[in-house]
Amino acid sequence: MQTDALSHTFAALADPTRRAILVRLATGPASVGELAEPFDISLPAVSRHLRVLSDAGLIARQKDAQWRRCSLSAGPLHEASNWLERYRPFWEQSFDRLDAHLTRRAQRGTHGERRKAKKPRRATSKPKEKP
Repeated sequence: MQTDALSHTFAALADPTRRAILVRLATGPASVGELAEPFDISLPAVSRHLRVLSDAGLIARQKDAQWRRCSLSAGPLHEASNWLERYRPFWEQSFDRLDAHLTRRAQRGTHGERRKAKKPRRATSKPKEKP
């Protein structure tokens, strides 16, 4: 198992800007300028994000004349998905237990049968004045 590569993948995916870049690249290759366009950050900041993605193997960068084009490299995403897939049985069992708990709760009523009903308030009256 390539723990080091997997760590790089998850570290790269930890940032929302980098995830957004990957979403954009899933539609096809793009130039650095095209990738930077929707973000309110500097071009050097976008370049740093691209370097992290490249170091993790999530994108490939090619130089085409004066343009630098980036494309998605899905291999590390596939490895991360395979690693996460091992935990699917745990998630499903947890969701099944939660579903059973919620079903039991719904069958007992909104607040559950064990909860005592509140006693109705007694009407308060003015204290009687002393003669």
